[in-house]
Amino acid sequence: MKVLNQQVDLPILSEKKISLYIKREDTLHPFISGNKYRKLKYNLQHVKQVKAQTIVTFGGAFSNHIAATAYAGRENSIKTVGVIRGEELADKWQQNPTLAFAKENGMEFKFVSRQTYREKNTPEFLNTLKRDYPNSFILPEGGANELAVQGCEEILTPKDTMFNVICSAVGTGGTIAGIINASNASQRVLGFPALKGDFLKEDICKFANNANWELINSYNFGGYAKVTSELINFINSFKATTNIPLDPVYTGKMLFGILDLVQKNYFAPGTKIVAIHTGGLQGIKGMNSLLVKKKLPLINE
Repeated sequence: MKVLNQQVDLPILSEKKISLYIKREDTLHPFISGNKYRKLKYNLQHVKQVKAQTIVTFGGAFSNHIAATAYAGRENSIKTVGVIRGEELADKWQQNPTLAFAKENGMEFKFVSRQTYREKNTPEFLNTLKRDYPNSFILPEGGANELAVQGCEEILTPKDTMFNVICSAVGTGGTIAGIINASNASQRVLGFPALKGDFLKEDICKFANNANWELINSYNFGGYAKVTSELINFINSFKATTNIPLDPVYTGKMLFGILDLVQKNYFAPGTKIVAIHTGGLQGIKGMNSLLVKKKLPLINE
């Protein structure tokens, strides 16, 4: 399974003498792309080994993880259940491209309030799920567990030792933990969180074995799934220039941040950077439906 490291050719990179490559993990699979493919790989093997009948997992309205798990479940003849944040979606999931795709691929939904969703990791809530869905395997939000980290450790290859800096968008922390574990001590791993808050450090430390990493918290654009006209214009311009599509929740913010840091001389001349494209492009349709309502520019698909 070969993933291309695609070089980005932009004037600012030449001017600052920085090499930037993008590892095109988004090309791994048409529907289970990027880090979701990596995270699900060993989890699916485990589900088959223990002969669980159902995967129960969690996500929001435009969750890449929900879409990927639904498709992977159908592909492997495993029932899937999505615990979805937001009771209001129960009557209008058909209007949501991500949830409609998941339903088409056989996922059953359990819609819960935002307050209940915040309690999803409590023993009480998990016991309720185990009772309602016997012989099930409960997969954390974003697929972030030890098996997912094991899969994400395979993102880097021996050829990637040529890079000084490895960049990744950060959601639940599982992907970057795998990258950290697979990196060399001489390499720096930079994470670009899509969410506000410092709680991610603790989550990453549960799985990460090395200390050669840090989080860059300046490019979340207001929080998870929050976007601005500036970000949208950047994503569209980047695709027009490089022919590389970015999603607005994760990779768009990461690349915006990387190039802004290049502009600000954060990286020494001669630095070689690889940015991990974690996929997530399925979320563009849903984001565009929101952008229409907000009268903001649309992301070119």
